Amino acid sequence: MKRYIAGLAASLLLLVQPATAQSILRDAETEAMFNEMSLPLIKAAGLSPAAVKIVLINDDSINAFTAGGQTVYVHSGLIRAADNANQVQGVIAHELGHVADGHVILMDRGAKPAMGISILSMVLGVAAIAAGAPEAGAGILSAGTSAAQGKFLAFTRVQESTADATGARFLRQSGISGKGMLTFFKKLQNEEYAYGLKNIDPFAQSHPLSGDRISALTADVQSSPAYNTKPDPGLEERFKRVKAKLLGYVADPKTTLNVYPEQDQTLYAHYARAYAWHKSGYPEKADAEANALIKAYPHDPYFLEIQGQILLEAGKPVAALVPLREATDQSRNSPLIATTFGHALIATEDKANYPEAIKVLRQAVARDDDNPFAWYQLGTVYEASGDQTRALLATAEQASLTGDQRTAAYSARGAMQGLPPNSTDWIRAQDIAMAAQNEMSDNPKKYKKRR
Repeated sequence: MKRYIAGLAASLLLLVQPATAQSILRDAETEAMFNEMSLPLIKAAGLSPAAVKIVLINDDSINAFTAGGQTVYVHSGLIRAADNANQVQGVIAHELGHVADGHVILMDRGAKPAMGISILSMVLGVAAIAAGAPEAGAGILSAGTSAAQGKFLAFTRVQESTADATGARFLRQSGISGKGMLTFFKKLQNEEYAYGLKNIDPFAQSHPLSGDRISALTADVQSSPAYNTKPDPGLEERFKRVKAKLLGYVADPKTTLNVYPEQDQTLYAHYARAYAWHKSGYPEKADAEANALIKAYPHDPYFLEIQGQILLEAGKPVAALVPLREATDQSRNSPLIATTFGHALIATEDKANYPEAIKVLRQAVARDDDNPFAWYQLGTVYEASGDQTRALLATAEQASLTGDQRTAAYSARGAMQGLPPNSTDWIRAQDIAMAAQNEMSDNPKKYKKRR
């Protein structure tokens, strides 16, 4: 097994997709919430806050996982299922336990013994078949496969239990209650029962059964001085908002309207419906919901963001500039919001707005260079402004992020021809070209030229 994904999944889930096979959801408000709720846990884990990322994955299943490095992936389904911010903190603490304990790196310790059993059973099974005992040989092969799987699953269950204990320690050291961790495991246990898995075989699971995890953690969590600490009301409010907008964005509009019917005039209902109507192509209804949000909180950057986005995508970029400019200012130049603002400036097709767009987008990519759309917009405005060289460099950056190595190499080399040799941008273009060429050379079949 070349790659291991450690996850806090319901124990019936044996496999999870790698992040590369799923879409990442990026939202300024959600990422700000993740940063706030995880910061004390990251510090307790002895990790650098600048190196750890909490990434939202568009997936309805209740899951979170790590896949190497210091990135924690949280499924949108988990946010929708969680009852409060503290439950999400419990999940993040568990995943940081995997990161801090180096579980992905140590996975070979579990894989190698299992592989040894599998190879031995294969040799003995083939020998038995060759000796004229096909049924016996098939039995050996089957038993070997089961034994190898059992060996590996036993190893992963130990790692999951260890991550539970480590995560509980991070919560205690951070002064955060572990109640959310316990109640979320209870939620997973209810899911197991709902699927009729009361008699599930615990030895065939990659995770301990949720009931066993609760039993193992309860005494430790309840003994923490932070156990009865009241949740942060500000963080809880942000969680409720994020949960509502996420439902509006990812769910079918009918689902959103069932959860937040139009007679519901709460802030969360307006937020969810604004995204639902916007996504489903009803700009007037979406704008009405956004206006209700702005009326309640006129200078909230995230409410201003959705108002500006609705106007921009309704073909009114000039009108979108006012809310998006203020949203950018009020969010302290959040790169994601600034990117939308830069997009609106370009969409006006007014050359007088291009210098501001370049300034805004350069600041956005400087603070968050892992944003292909921002690089695309920056390339667009450079080209519109007649700066073909830097348009090529921005295109190379975007292509590199999206895995289009041919375009990355071609554009980077083109940019180098127009940039002062050994300048900062020239060196960056050279790095992109070399990295792209190395990737193509290492994987010739993948990048074989089409005739």
